[in-house]
Amino acid sequence: MRMRPTLSWTPAGDPLPGTTDLRQVTEALSSGGVLVLSGAGISTESGIPDYRGAGGSLSRHTPMTYQDFTAAPQARRRYWARSHLGWRTFGQARPNAGHRAVAAFGRHGLVSGVITQNVDGLHQAAGSQDVVELHGSLARVVCLSCGAGCSRQELARRLTQANTGFDPVAAGMNPDGDADLTDEQVGDFVVAPCTVCGGVLKPDVVFFGEAVPPARVAACRELVERATSLLVLGSSLTVMSGLRFVRQAALAGKPVLIVNRDPTRGDRHALTRVELPLGAALGAVADRLGVPLDGRPQPPL
Repeated sequence: MRMRPTLSWTPAGDPLPGTTDLRQVTEALSSGGVLVLSGAGISTESGIPDYRGAGGSLSRHTPMTYQDFTAAPQARRRYWARSHLGWRTFGQARPNAGHRAVAAFGRHGLVSGVITQNVDGLHQAAGSQDVVELHGSLARVVCLSCGAGCSRQELARRLTQANTGFDPVAAGMNPDGDADLTDEQVGDFVVAPCTVCGGVLKPDVVFFGEAVPPARVAACRELVERATSLLVLGSSLTVMSGLRFVRQAALAGKPVLIVNRDPTRGDRHALTRVELPLGAALGAVADRLGVPLDGRPQPPL
């Protein structure tokens, strides 16, 4: 089953007023058992843009869909050219204060797990355990024919060898590591096939229009069931893949707290929406709880 892409939503009714008061977030974390659901907004301070915030990438381009990727060789050429260039920046991103705070909360037993909609691996790089990558990871590649996998570093090496001199200047970067290039810049970029069967390689991520694997959804639902509350960090909750867990928590009577600069599709289920920058907000909560952040540098993906 494949999901119809949801790229935007229109708020209905009176929006939940935003606040800068962190007391309810602090109280929830102090009680422990908090499940974190993170979105692109937590990674913007690491230099990775989001989709829907101010200046988000959806204002200038439509993301690759599963249907387009699998249907047309030219679409795959365009995707891999843009993604190969974008990986040079995306793969060097480092965790920011928000990621480090989530990891610190986990080390102190305040966070029970992390569900992330991001594909950047920054929660794990910051030291978080029990992370479910809802939409997969750009650090992995999989063959659509035989299922063989490889690392993104290995594929990057092969693409570099096959495309000597490919070094265009991108107009911008997108949250999925896709650099903005024109068709002229893409040119005759050579796409690397699977080394096992010669099939089509795809990043091990859930594209727009593609369903999250059922087993992964079930694992996330179990995390929601075990949690005492749900803390949403940097997500507009536009897509159902994340919103369903907010609805599940609210239906079960579990507090939902949101830290996001803009209104979200899940606001009506939330006790509060804090509209502060995530790094500063979570750092302030950590200070109030006496939880030190680990600022050690982490290796790239």
